[in-house]
Amino acid sequence: MGRIVRTISKDASVVCSAIDGTDIVSEIERIHRTSAVVTAALGRLAMGTSLVGFGLKDEGDSVTLRVNGGGPIGSITAVSDYLGNVKCYCDNNIVEIPLRPDEMRPDEKLDVGGAVGNNGTLSVIKDLGLKEPYIGQTALVSGEIAEDITQYFAESEQTPTVCALGVLVNPDLTVKRAGGFLLQLLPFAPDESIDIIERNISKISSVTSLMERGISAEDIAMLTLNGLEPNVLDDFEVSYHCDCSKDRTERILRSLGEKELRELSQDETTEVKCHFCGKSYKFSSEEILSLIEK
Repeated sequence: MGRIVRTISKDASVVCSAIDGTDIVSEIERIHRTSAVVTAALGRLAMGTSLVGFGLKDEGDSVTLRVNGGGPIGSITAVSDYLGNVKCYCDNNIVEIPLRPDEMRPDEKLDVGGAVGNNGTLSVIKDLGLKEPYIGQTALVSGEIAEDITQYFAESEQTPTVCALGVLVNPDLTVKRAGGFLLQLLPFAPDESIDIIERNISKISSVTSLMERGISAEDIAMLTLNGLEPNVLDDFEVSYHCDCSKDRTERILRSLGEKELRELSQDETTEVKCHFCGKSYKFSSEEILSLIEK
């Protein structure tokens, strides 16, 4: 299970949520059999989406983040519920590109931005139980995910935000560490708080380097608000969770319409595979025909 801890400054003007997503990203690698750079890209987007989803108010609310940067990974999508439980998928699970130099570490780094690309958009779709979902979209900054989420909140929601996300992948493609944080300032945040936040953030080299030193999600969230007398608001377990089912798959098939369903009914068996978890649902020709009646 992953873990999200949300902290708030004493004057309630700054909120930071931090996630230990190592188990979540490990599950992503297990389900999707991703190459190292795809694991890092999907992991970052999943954790970022989880942090955004954790800020939703009501049960049943959900948020989808979709990135299409024109890179070899294609489109990548993650969906979170209001508790931060998340699922994700991408067009291409295997991408092999050269590493890039890392100024913060003595070795080289997975080139997430190169895999994702930066010639495209980040779309945020919030389903809040209204007649139509809220949809916001901004141009990508780098394809590194965290910077793009930061830019989205600044441009589309006018909320000063700092997002940091990181995934360390072992040579055997398993996940060593994965985590991140999402810090947001409310409109009444005083200038002194902003100055303190800037100093705190400048001292954090990377989330994964902190985690390698044994620093927890709670400690990271408290570090970002150091000097602002922070307190812990929430502490929740979160996981990779797909809510697909045969009933939901039937509803999707019914939405295809009579013509397409009659074409599918020509096959003895129709198999539908979930993008998010890989589970398959099989429908006989008779079951497809019965969907037309429904």
